[in-house]
Amino acid sequence: MKQTLAALALLMASTTLAAAEGELQLYNWGNYTSPELLAKFEKETGIKVIVTDYDSNDTALAKIEAGGSGFDLVVPSANYVPIWIEKGLVQELDLSKIANHKNIAAEWMNVDYDPGRKFSIPWQWGTTGMAVNQTAYSGDVNTSAIFLDPPPELVGKVNVTPEMNDVLALATMYMGGAPCSEDAELMKKVRDKLIEAKPKWQSMDYGMTEKMAANDVMASLYWNGAIFRARLENPEVKYGYPKEGYILWMDQVMLLKDAQHVDEAYKFLDFIAVPENAAMISAFARYANGIAGSDAFMPDDMKDAPEIVIPAELKDKGVFMKTCTGKAQDYITAIWTELQK
Repeated sequence: MKQTLAALALLMASTTLAAAEGELQLYNWGNYTSPELLAKFEKETGIKVIVTDYDSNDTALAKIEAGGSGFDLVVPSANYVPIWIEKGLVQELDLSKIANHKNIAAEWMNVDYDPGRKFSIPWQWGTTGMAVNQTAYSGDVNTSAIFLDPPPELVGKVNVTPEMNDVLALATMYMGGAPCSEDAELMKKVRDKLIEAKPKWQSMDYGMTEKMAANDVMASLYWNGAIFRARLENPEVKYGYPKEGYILWMDQVMLLKDAQHVDEAYKFLDFIAVPENAAMISAFARYANGIAGSDAFMPDDMKDAPEIVIPAELKDKGVFMKTCTGKAQDYITAIWTELQK
């Protein structure tokens, strides 16, 4: 009987372990992960991916810093990658376990924030710009004046994404500076402009794909892919690239230092670097990705979409978001804190 009970206990333990090993915990931005991609991954590997959403880089960072999250993979933006690495929250990748690492496009391989892609695999990249509903506003959409000096028809109808670095970067460029400025006088002007503009806003919120599609918001500072999806539901939605300067960004997947499902995580990292699979990520969220060869599998409507194809005359106005440090970050944090009051 003891032998039988021991064998049964061993069987139960191994079954529990097998179930645990068949899981993967992904901590990602909300409404950003393709269900079709996850279904395909589970079918091919037997691994079930459990996705938990977050709404900002700061939220994700704070959650992981607190410890005991239980997550295996996280998807921070490029300007936060050095912070994750410096804080020791992520681990360097064993590239021998990621055969498809070679598929990362050349322009996204030796990036300043992760040279050689030793810590991260590209997820998606895009821009932060302006969106308007043309039934409410028919003027120039290629300007940050829409949220910083709203025209009369948009006063009280503008949303601003609550992503600190994006907002401060566009506001700084609108005032004639560059992101991560340490110019105290300039940053005072940026603060004053934001404080002056805030009463003219409707909200500081996420979820603009649904809200702009439903005409609940008439204009927003937001991300191109989400606005692309809104336009597919509502053709009056239009995306613009501020001529004063707009942000280019990339999100990437990183393996957490305390990940519990490391083998499963490596299988997922290798999986998303397959061109066809990367295209599935893009087809869902409507952003470009960093995997070479994925274009052949992309939806036709992404090839000439105005939210994806930047007008030639505005290409040089895009600035890749870097990690602000020192005085620059102090100014940003102080202004943001005041803006939340």
